[in-house]
Amino acid sequence: MTSSSSEQKYNRLASEDVSVPSTAKVRVEDDRTGMSEETLKRAIADSLYYVQGKGEYFATPHDYYMAVAHSVRDRILQRRIQTAKTHSENGVKTVYYLSAEFLMGRYTGNSLINLGLYEKIKTVLQESGLELDDLLEQEHEPGLGNGGLGRLAACYLDSLATLEIPAVGYGIRYEFGIFEQVIRNGWQIENPDKWLSFGNAWELPLPEYRVEVKFGGHTEVYNDRSGRFQVRWVPQQKISGVPYDTPVPGYGVDTVNILRLWKAEATHEFDLQAFNAGDYIGAVGSQMFSENISKVLYPNDDTMQGKELRLQQQYFFVSCSLQDILRRHHRIFNTLDNLNEKAAIQLNDTHPSVGIAELMRLLIDEHQMSWDKAWNITKNTFAYTNHTLLPEALERWPVELFGRLLPRHLEIIYEINFRFLSEVRRRFPGDLERISRLSLIEEGGEKKVRMAHLACVGSYKINGVAALHTELLKKDVLHDFYELFPEKFINKTNGVTPRRWLLMGNPRLSRLITDKIGTGWIKNLDELRKLEKFLDDKEFKKTWREIKQANKEDLAKLINKSTGITVDTNSLFDVQVKRLHEYKRQLLNAFHIITLYNRIKKNPSADIQPRTFIFAGKAAPGYFIAKLIIKLINAVGSVVNNDTDVAGRLKVAFIPNYNVSSSQFIYAGAELSEQISTAGKEASGTGNMKFALNGSLTIGTLDGANVEIREEVGAENFFLCGLTTPEVYDLKAKGYNPRKYYESNPDLKEVIDLIICGHFSDGDRNLFKPLLDSLFNQDRFMLFADYQSYIDTQDRVSQAYQDTEEWTKMSIINSARMGKFSSDRSIWEYCQEIWNIEPCEIKLEEYSTDKAGLKIS
Repeated sequence: MTSSSSEQKYNRLASEDVSVPSTAKVRVEDDRTGMSEETLKRAIADSLYYVQGKGEYFATPHDYYMAVAHSVRDRILQRRIQTAKTHSENGVKTVYYLSAEFLMGRYTGNSLINLGLYEKIKTVLQESGLELDDLLEQEHEPGLGNGGLGRLAACYLDSLATLEIPAVGYGIRYEFGIFEQVIRNGWQIENPDKWLSFGNAWELPLPEYRVEVKFGGHTEVYNDRSGRFQVRWVPQQKISGVPYDTPVPGYGVDTVNILRLWKAEATHEFDLQAFNAGDYIGAVGSQMFSENISKVLYPNDDTMQGKELRLQQQYFFVSCSLQDILRRHHRIFNTLDNLNEKAAIQLNDTHPSVGIAELMRLLIDEHQMSWDKAWNITKNTFAYTNHTLLPEALERWPVELFGRLLPRHLEIIYEINFRFLSEVRRRFPGDLERISRLSLIEEGGEKKVRMAHLACVGSYKINGVAALHTELLKKDVLHDFYELFPEKFINKTNGVTPRRWLLMGNPRLSRLITDKIGTGWIKNLDELRKLEKFLDDKEFKKTWREIKQANKEDLAKLINKSTGITVDTNSLFDVQVKRLHEYKRQLLNAFHIITLYNRIKKNPSADIQPRTFIFAGKAAPGYFIAKLIIKLINAVGSVVNNDTDVAGRLKVAFIPNYNVSSSQFIYAGAELSEQISTAGKEASGTGNMKFALNGSLTIGTLDGANVEIREEVGAENFFLCGLTTPEVYDLKAKGYNPRKYYESNPDLKEVIDLIICGHFSDGDRNLFKPLLDSLFNQDRFMLFADYQSYIDTQDRVSQAYQDTEEWTKMSIINSARMGKFSSDRSIWEYCQEIWNIEPCEIKLEEYSTDKAGLKIS
């Protein structure tokens, strides 16, 4: 791009004279690691010139962003090198966090905040006519996660570094992350997420640490030199895993941990003989097969090919990570005998649970340990976090598929199962049903490997992610394992990082809080309690409302930009943003909108509290019903938004392509948080915490972490609705009949009949028939049963919103009492009660060329 008048502001920084006298000494330390504004200006200019290779006439906004990112990265890498050196020299115990998802959000802004450079860089750029916020928009967000699981992992990495806990996150460097969602004619359309199109300033490739991963083939038995029985895996295919490191800085400390993501590459990318023979596709066939493994996040598993690729992905990153852990551990300690004493490997849900079989394979096949010794190390190294109460979400792989891809692992799992069930028989003699329920292999029509069972047997701790969730695991989902291993089960309620979700995401509110109570809350969220002394301070409450209004206006701009819809910023902003799933009940929210619409149609002058209903979230590409719910929400919005009788009192907006960046605007601007999953179905939720932290009030069921949020903020500051978990169980046991609720509730019947008659589908009575059939025939998540309670509670919300002073007070209380839900608290509990690990302080040493092994006089 050539220079023009519109680009002048992007060209001033590079054109400024940043030269130094020729007689001055080269100040490598200052320019690469210095923190003063003058040094930062030089660093950015040098990065633009020497890293981006651009001068004032050709630099684009993206070039300036990259120059800022590289300059900040230099300072972080200084801390990373010191962190790695300190950890290695002290032989510290390390946490290895294995997760199929890491939804990190944009790196640069978060790194600036944690490094304490945000305001300095902002000032430096403004002096040169540049705006930091504009440049940060140039960063393409890495969508390496689908929702709460990946975002929780990101929060935990932030807290691990902030608490100075030695840690490494391991996952997959998906070339295409979670799809880019486009809404076309009300339907979700999935486009590829090309997040690497312009490169990634934050990752460091480390090809020297590549590892080999095997698939398929068969096993052979042999005797080693000592005459011991051994097994050799002879694979059909081999691929390489290449690590890419992203530094993760802690807030206000010098600790920088890493997120290590693996890219799949062919061991031999090009077959020259095949190419010369004219087989051009065959010449790169190995490369195509290998690269498919890290090509896209969560391929559609409706087909057997999709299932196979998912299993390949899971094994690939787990094998890469465990080989890397063993290499690192052996380099530091020169033995693997103490692995369980110096390493804690956390399985983030069932996706990485094949790691238990893989560690056994590595120890007994590659490092010639005895079974008993290897098993003792393995079962005392792994810990398992369960994230679901839905039986279908507990992964089970067909034995045929598993054995075809991982024949050695299937043998190991059968051996683990044999030994485990022998123990069960001794504990519960003659209890064949219990043995069947506990077996790692599900018998029946198609044999399957139960990955959650493998995780339970091979881990020393099993934790749920909210108090209710953990109790339901013990009572229901994993009840047999709880009876067998009660000492393994422990609760660790989820948390969110206040750095991303308040300090960065809501700067206006953060400044007000800091002005009133200081900065201590940023690392000790319990200090927000100090805000309660301002509950009767009229000026403080007025400022609180003004901040919320300003945030609502920002959110309104985002809505207009992304949907074309104009919303009333004086209306109640009622928000439900999360992954689209039936149990999360976005459909129940839509029923409420239709209920209000019906009230207005019956009486156009009805006194209705103006509301803006805001939705966002992605449905899995193969999840038809969830995609149909998105269509219904948009169809209802199209009718409601354009009906003259409504007169703007109700507006519905579905924000497309929900991600971390857009969610920061949404959480800051929301006033009512919809957390209405069927009781007993949501493991925890973290969106509920982020909303409350930003001053939103919650309407919700007693599900997941809602229970604990309500306990913290007080029942009077929480809008409770719906059946409780025992009531859900009881109603289903008695025989739940959804049609009875439909026939006995006139308002519900009106809502459903309006959908049936095609009012929201241009007369098409079949479009939403699959949704309605599932409700009439089963209503698995009990929308009809909870409808009236939900509507009544929403009426209370409308009434409460009329009292501005009281609503503001409730908003402040919600923020002030969120201390428990900091990810710092969660991680500290993991450290003390699961991982048995202590912080390791990093003391930054001044940089010199000697640190790089260069002696320069």
